[in-house]
Amino acid sequence: MVDHSIIENYFKDFTDKQLEQFAFMFELYETENAKVNVISRKDMDNFYIHHVLHSLALVKFGDFSDAQTVVDIGTGGGFPGIPLAIVFPEIEFFLVDSIGKKIRVVQSIANDLGLTNVTARNSRVESLPNKFDMAVARAVAPSIELYRWMSKNWKRQPHFSLLKGGDLGDELNDLIQENSRLEVKVESIASFYSEPFFETKKVVNVGH
Repeated sequence: MVDHSIIENYFKDFTDKQLEQFAFMFELYETENAKVNVISRKDMDNFYIHHVLHSLALVKFGDFSDAQTVVDIGTGGGFPGIPLAIVFPEIEFFLVDSIGKKIRVVQSIANDLGLTNVTARNSRVESLPNKFDMAVARAVAPSIELYRWMSKNWKRQPHFSLLKGGDLGDELNDLIQENSRLEVKVESIASFYSEPFFETKKVVNVGH
């Protein structure tokens, strides 16, 4: 099994505290997952590649420089939100999911990691009164749906950083037809990570 040390192969600037938090994540998820299945149990052997490194691709390819509040739409077990909250302790992260038992696990893990910048909400994002600088998501819904869900929740302009896979041509064409002013940039995660898992994985950045 690949352990947390793989993170240091790609990210050299994380603090000792951050590396300790990443190391502690596996134990917490293993314990919680035995009670509530938030990650496929057969996938726990690949925890650091499939979930943590995948989430951290947004650190490499996203732009968090102007973000004070970030929403993770359909966070599921807390990805990409919890890894991002470890990396960016100065940013407030709202992790949102419509499945209550998953959100309870996410908040418990965030608390155990000492993450005071994480709020977990059992809600659909379009039902939230909050407004955000940025939205992230991993394999939740087509981009056009995420764009529509967030229509009333921006502080300023739309700013998405999305983890996607496969052929995105039709999906992104639909998004651009929805709003031709949007700028869409697709980054291949395999240009950064060498693991075969990432061969078809992309980061899609959307904004004005």
